[in-house]
Amino acid sequence: MFYETSKNDHGLPYNPFKAIVAPRPIGWISSLDKGGRPNLAPYSFFNAVADTPPIVMFSSNGYKDSVANIDETGEFVCNMVSYDLRDAMNASSAPLPHGESEFERAGLETAPSRLVKAPRVAKAYTALECKHLRTIRLQDVDGKDADNWMVLGQVVAVYIDDSVIVDGRLDITRVRPLTRLGYKDYAVTDEVFEMTRPQD
Repeated sequence: MFYETSKNDHGLPYNPFKAIVAPRPIGWISSLDKGGRPNLAPYSFFNAVADTPPIVMFSSNGYKDSVANIDETGEFVCNMVSYDLRDAMNASSAPLPHGESEFERAGLETAPSRLVKAPRVAKAYTALECKHLRTIRLQDVDGKDADNWMVLGQVVAVYIDDSVIVDGRLDITRVRPLTRLGYKDYAVTDEVFEMTRPQD
């Protein structure tokens, strides 16, 4: 099949775009508003985009509290969602009024970060403390502003729970990270394999 995205004439009951670009890691973004109140929200349009320096990005459909908080304070934490935290992650996605804590709604404890003021999710196996680099309002091919906002942050510190380090390496099968697929679907990483890059 073939369809043009401007027409969405695919004839399917649901748009397949997000099912094609999958699996996507979930950036569970914690931030503080200017009054010091915590916010927590999951974003599946998230990824690492550079390693030297380490830079991550997430994109928000709409100028939501996470983006506003980061623009105001210049800091955030990206907590990685593991399979055992799937229900808490889902609970934290509820559209709560500004200032109401998603941490409390999801029954999650916070833990202090070291280099940023925003807290991390205490039960997350890994967390990336970030300083805000830039917020970009996305545009389409015609230069028209979209209601999508991409936030770039430099990772200034990394937290890793010692229980997921095996023989000097992060064992992702112990983390069992949750990933987003299309529709209402998710997946979990339980198995990995190695491949060596060719040298010539």
